[in-house]
Amino acid sequence: MAGLGPERAESILSAMAGVRALVVGDLMLDEYVRGSVDRISPEAPVPVVRVEEESWAVGGAANVAANVAALGATCDVVGVVGDDAGGARLTEALQAVGARVGGVVATRRRPTTVKTRVLARSQQVVRFDRETADDVDSELADALVAAIRREAPGCQVLVMEDYNKGVLTSPVIAAVLEAGRTLGIPTVVDPKRLRFFDYRGVTVFKPNAKELADALGEHLAPDDAGWMAETRRRLGCDTLLLTLGERGVALATADGRFLRIPAVARSVYDVSGAGDTVVAVAAVALAAGADEVEAAILANHAAAIEVQKAGVATVSPREILAQTRTYHEKGSP
Repeated sequence: MAGLGPERAESILSAMAGVRALVVGDLMLDEYVRGSVDRISPEAPVPVVRVEEESWAVGGAANVAANVAALGATCDVVGVVGDDAGGARLTEALQAVGARVGGVVATRRRPTTVKTRVLARSQQVVRFDRETADDVDSELADALVAAIRREAPGCQVLVMEDYNKGVLTSPVIAAVLEAGRTLGIPTVVDPKRLRFFDYRGVTVFKPNAKELADALGEHLAPDDAGWMAETRRRLGCDTLLLTLGERGVALATADGRFLRIPAVARSVYDVSGAGDTVVAVAAVALAAGADEVEAAILANHAAAIEVQKAGVATVSPREILAQTRTYHEKGSP
């Protein structure tokens, strides 16, 4: 299988600036509380963290939106936040990264998902989550469906980011798939276990290895073209893009193409958010005119860059192009 040359990569990456994408899914706010530790609590055998800094970042589907915007594309977002301080902060953070929030629904019936990490000397001491993971009720689902139908026209790709926090219910998933069919544009999903098989008909299905193994209840054979083709048929998608962590990615398409791309990261600092980067880059690349193989190669390069950064991070077209050139010179995809 031929690799992706720098000229073709540059053409695709340049075209990303003309893409409009819709991201639908579980919006989260990541809170970081940093401080120092110099004693153990007299109340329990736990460290006392003296808080010195607090910061916030987008997470979940909001991080996918941030990655889409970092590629130069226009990004609309559909999701739910609480009518609370976290929801206001998350909405502002989305706007700050360049996302459009006309499809974000605020409600008093559930809180904003906030994941708070307490760190001392760069080590995580504890994490606590504030969230409701139950499915959104029918009224919220109707509001989300209406937002999808309102925001999808004019988009070139629709992305679903599922963290099993209750937004991507069956009616919401169906609305995205219907919009993709009606508009004739690709749909891409990063699934989670709860509704793994509800995405039949999606263009690109992008699970990670653990998610797919858990869903199928069997060992994976990503190096076997026949197994990948059969798994793609079982999932009912046009393209199966399986991420394998340090082993890279595997790809199977409806027209019989199979590709195993090894990981290209020189070093791994933090794997947080790598899956969000892959789905964002693959989706925007498809919308920019890439085929499935080209989109997978670019997404693999983007993931290699992301894991070398601390925390959840985005990747720019310039970084992807530089990495593509480096590996093309080595004769790698």
